[in-house]
Amino acid sequence: MTPDEITTTLTALFPDGVEAQPPETWQVRTDRSRLLVLASADQSWLRVLVSIAPASDAEPFAAQLLEANFDDTQETRYALHQDVLWGVYQHALPSLTTVDFEGAIARLMVLRDRGIGDSFSRFAETQIRQIVQAAKQQGQSMETTLQTLERFYQEGVMGDIDQSPEERESVMDAWRYQLKRLWNET
Repeated sequence: MTPDEITTTLTALFPDGVEAQPPETWQVRTDRSRLLVLASADQSWLRVLVSIAPASDAEPFAAQLLEANFDDTQETRYALHQDVLWGVYQHALPSLTTVDFEGAIARLMVLRDRGIGDSFSRFAETQIRQIVQAAKQQGQSMETTLQTLERFYQEGVMGDIDQSPEERESVMDAWRYQLKRLWNET
């Protein structure tokens, strides 16, 4: 792929936001993120990056992000750099095709759209499974376990103590659903 082909492809995908400084740098600013396309000085490699979240928001889910790199992200990867969680794609520039380049950008947009939500969900499910396992080891019923969680929320041990009653009920509905869903699986 040549620098001109990169510019043409990016302009077709993002008609209003391409800032090109070929042969090494392109930037696309959207209302939701920033996409960077960086070629190595010798034009042997291309790296495409999209900002996803502040690193501080992503760090609690580092294990889940690494698991996603192994299982889910296909040719793209999560990476931390300069206090930002990025979606990253790297490829040898001479063998990169327009179709592969467009596909990589589409995958990166999926990672951006997911944000850290999938990692949070995996983290939460792991936590719920641990709670279920501990409760069962103590001989607790699902109802007793749920009452304990509700008490933790009321006391501010879990959740945000400043939540409105409606927000707290919504969170507890989610806990009830997950506990019922995972109780017999764990």
